[in-house]
Amino acid sequence: MSADQPADVPAFVDLGLRSELVDALATLGYEEPTPIQAEAIPPFIQGRDLLGQAATGTGKTAAFALPILERMEKDRASGAPMALVLVPTRELAMQVSEAIHRYGRPLGARVLPIFGGQPISRQLQALRRGIDVVVATPGRAIDHINRGTLPLDEVEVVVLDEADEMLDMGFAEDIEAILTETPPTRQTVLFSATMPGRINAIAKRHLTDPVRIEIARPTVASGDAPKVRQTAYLVPRSHKAAALGRILDVESPTAAIVFCRTRLEVDELTETMNGRGYRAEALHGGMDQEQRDRVMNRLRAATADLLVATDVAARGLDIDQLTHVVNFDVPSAPESYVHRIGRVGRAGREGVAITLAEPRQHRMLKNIERITKQKIAIEKVPTVADLRTRRMELTRATLEEMILEGGLDPYRTVVETLADEYDVMEVALAAVKLAHESSGAAADEEEIPDIQPRPEGKAWDKDGKGKGAKGKPWDKDKPGAKGDKAGRPARGTSEGMTRLYVAAGRSAGIRPGDLVGAIAGETDLSGRDIGSIEIADRFSLVEVPEGGADQVIEAMKRTTLKGKKVTFRRERYES
Repeated sequence: MSADQPADVPAFVDLGLRSELVDALATLGYEEPTPIQAEAIPPFIQGRDLLGQAATGTGKTAAFALPILERMEKDRASGAPMALVLVPTRELAMQVSEAIHRYGRPLGARVLPIFGGQPISRQLQALRRGIDVVVATPGRAIDHINRGTLPLDEVEVVVLDEADEMLDMGFAEDIEAILTETPPTRQTVLFSATMPGRINAIAKRHLTDPVRIEIARPTVASGDAPKVRQTAYLVPRSHKAAALGRILDVESPTAAIVFCRTRLEVDELTETMNGRGYRAEALHGGMDQEQRDRVMNRLRAATADLLVATDVAARGLDIDQLTHVVNFDVPSAPESYVHRIGRVGRAGREGVAITLAEPRQHRMLKNIERITKQKIAIEKVPTVADLRTRRMELTRATLEEMILEGGLDPYRTVVETLADEYDVMEVALAAVKLAHESSGAAADEEEIPDIQPRPEGKAWDKDGKGKGAKGKPWDKDKPGAKGDKAGRPARGTSEGMTRLYVAAGRSAGIRPGDLVGAIAGETDLSGRDIGSIEIADRFSLVEVPEGGADQVIEAMKRTTLKGKKVTFRRERYES
């Protein structure tokens, strides 16, 4: 242990690792083990089965790679693998393989990644030459087992890395089949960021008296900056793309991943963000491996700064320069949120996790907070004024950098010539304007509605009390809200509500349920937020919260009612 190392922090040599591995780690710049490494390596070396829970980016790879190499004979003669590591994705297979190769170079470790999208002939050649450690995705491992090209009879250690991810991707049967092909005397190690019931079931079937290790997310000492700053913005669905662009404009990420739910949403958002001047790339399951590789190469080469992806497509990605993770929607499962935000704030670096929540999803955010025991700050979407101020700051910073760099003499003649005719301040202002406009800082004039967080049990909530968008009570049975005795729609509206005219009525087959379903399905309003509905032969009137009227009008322009485009507008003669 070095003199300047705290007494309670072990060194790698204290964990029982051989000198070649300790020297290799020192050469690579590793100074001390992370908590998961310090707790997992000793029992692993002793041959115990392990069940470890730790977030992505906490050093799990070294926690299992180093004990495997410790167990391996130097310049091992046998060609059959002694260790098998199963991972969910191609990208993670490559990362783990590269790490084991780096650590095991002094021992002559032979490591082979096996995954789909790579010519199987190359893998077959490597297997024939002899391999010590195989890092494989379950699907391709099964392919080799069925071909008889991946002998597992000498496997001493099996590691399931990111086990919860593999189960989510549908590899449960493949994992079971692979484990049955390995010797019953093997040592089995399972690592997972979360511990759902399915993980415990696998552990019960395949692990023997395992050592259980749980590494909590690092807590932040008072006064210290958090490693991951978690924020959320309440944004109507129709404004989410604009809000994302504005937030990223202010945040100025080095590189960011934006998670979407569907392939279509990924493609549409990628196009939108490219239109705003971002170098955005899409990544989803509809792309072949060549396209995926091209996207990742652009991101790593910094020729792209924004990756818009689905969860499945982005699993296993490790991007060093990543500074921001964005949830375009609130993840339905808290475990997904944990996985996503674990991609930033690694190795002591700070990161930012941003979530765009529709008003009715506010309760989902609270659920994530409760399960993760971490606060997610609700912030306001930057206004047009905020954005202009930020863009001016960037222009100023750019000009200041140019001044400090120097090399401006070639332009002196232009300034001096203009200064003969105009005030120097006017010349400088024109130059700043030119620099500002050429930076692509186009004005964003549309204000995004400011939505305040609601108390539990209020509007946007299935258990709500019937509050309108402004939190004011309304009553569907209020006198004057239903119409007069002749059946004509009443002109008085409930407090906090406004009435919309709909250019379709009974003759078009419109029923109250059609209007409620269309509005609730296309906007952030729930059925409880919609007030009285009156349907005449050729038109209908529907009450909605005042704060949501414009959103309804805009949303209904993009959809149909009973298969036809129907105009929604504010009623022109409200009293």
